[in-house]
Amino acid sequence: MEVIYEDNHIIAVNKTCREIVQGDKTGDTPLSDMLKAWLKEKYCKPGNVFVGVTHRLDRPVSGVVLFAKTSKALSRLNEMFRVGEVKKTYWAIVKNCPPAEEGELVNWLVRNEKQNKSYAYNTKRADAKKAILHYKVIARSDNYYLLAIDLKTGRHHQIRCQLAKMGCPIKGDLKYGFPRSNPDGGISLHSRSAEFIHPVSKEPVSIVAPVPEDALWKALTVES
Repeated sequence: MEVIYEDNHIIAVNKTCREIVQGDKTGDTPLSDMLKAWLKEKYCKPGNVFVGVTHRLDRPVSGVVLFAKTSKALSRLNEMFRVGEVKKTYWAIVKNCPPAEEGELVNWLVRNEKQNKSYAYNTKRADAKKAILHYKVIARSDNYYLLAIDLKTGRHHQIRCQLAKMGCPIKGDLKYGFPRSNPDGGISLHSRSAEFIHPVSKEPVSIVAPVPEDALWKALTVES
């Protein structure tokens, strides 16, 4: 577990694809519990430690995850995420060349609960939610492209689903059409940064998560 930011009200972790934000059916220890133990030991706290989950990342995704250390910060951050006051930038590695250097993707997403998968359509339909993102090619190698992604909406598997619909499934993402898995079992989608006004101090905060220790990530991001 890599802590990349901490103050009296907020703590942020650079999640790996092996870690989960909250407990699930796997029974693996979630980051929320790991942080409670870490804070208890670091500050020699005798009682229970408060750690609130403000948002989630899919297990195979890496990068910035924000947690609240106080109930005041938790309620305010939850509302900030709800109304879009936290700007999150994602980086994704794709093999196929996007149709343009940058663009906006607008689709209608339908979530299949049983498959834990979303399907993107070009037109509105029943039970669909509108999904909007902006992407830009920021680096390339002989075989891969690095995209910076600004989410305008927050839908289930939105980036994975919309990029696949565009013909550019994320490297390692078998669920959305990439032919091979990554060696670490994750996908090449990274929550690169989070920018927001601090819910208590009202000061601007910018948190950047280093990319995974992977040769391709390092090669593509050396100048990004």
